[in-house]
Amino acid sequence: MKLIRFGEPGRERPGLQLPDGSRVDASAFGSDYDEAFFGGDGLDRLAAWAARDAARASRVDPSTRLGPPIGRPSKIVCVGLNYRDHAAESGMDIPKEPVVFFKATSSLAGPNDNLIIPRGSTKVDWEVELAVVIRGRASYVTVEQAARHVAGYVLHNDYSERSFQLERGGQWVKGKSADTFAPLGPFLATPDEVGDAARLEMWLTVNGHMRQRSSTANMIFNVIELISYISGFMTLLPGDVISTGTPAGVGLGMKPSPLYLKAGDEVALGIDGLGESRQRVVPFA
Repeated sequence: MKLIRFGEPGRERPGLQLPDGSRVDASAFGSDYDEAFFGGDGLDRLAAWAARDAARASRVDPSTRLGPPIGRPSKIVCVGLNYRDHAAESGMDIPKEPVVFFKATSSLAGPNDNLIIPRGSTKVDWEVELAVVIRGRASYVTVEQAARHVAGYVLHNDYSERSFQLERGGQWVKGKSADTFAPLGPFLATPDEVGDAARLEMWLTVNGHMRQRSSTANMIFNVIELISYISGFMTLLPGDVISTGTPAGVGLGMKPSPLYLKAGDEVALGIDGLGESRQRVVPFA
């Protein structure tokens, strides 16, 4: 299944994207895609509803805004330097263990919402990433157990403000958490829709110029290893997001000098099986 949420910010309703690309309203199913949904039998009940009622459900107009395909989770856990080429362009050593940091859940946005440059910002950067959404409560899970905790996968642009992240002291979270810095979607795809998550092509362009092109095969720590590892430090709750890192090609690593986003720029990105998204950069009002 491909889960969507649509409508005005803060008032999104649940829906599905059907195999032919059309979108239907799943409000009649009776549940948002939140912690209770992913922690119970929500996915199974939704699949049964879809098989019975999706074909006759109300269609969602293609022009309707898409929100993030999940309700606000308890946390967004991010993994840094998880591609060898990105660590190299950042001038950092290959990590011996996953580098883990947080992104505020208030940074969530729809896949095609504007990216708002935060007040005082000078170095806004892009990062195409594969994100995984957790199914069920995960604490101290083994690598062998981890796959059963995958609800699905989603496209994520892990926007960063590098001066906040690297020059203002403290933790990376300061450069990761501005409003609109976590556009998710267009949909959450269940594992059966994706196939091998370790071999997905991914790309990102800025104003039509290719900046990132890679594959999840180049990750240092794969999705299953990350779920197991992170669950040893914190309980992952249903609906939580793990964003698994970005490949080379970020603005920080541009040669001969870094290149950052400015108002009027347009960023587009995609991952095989997870669709595409597009954000226009606008100034803080």
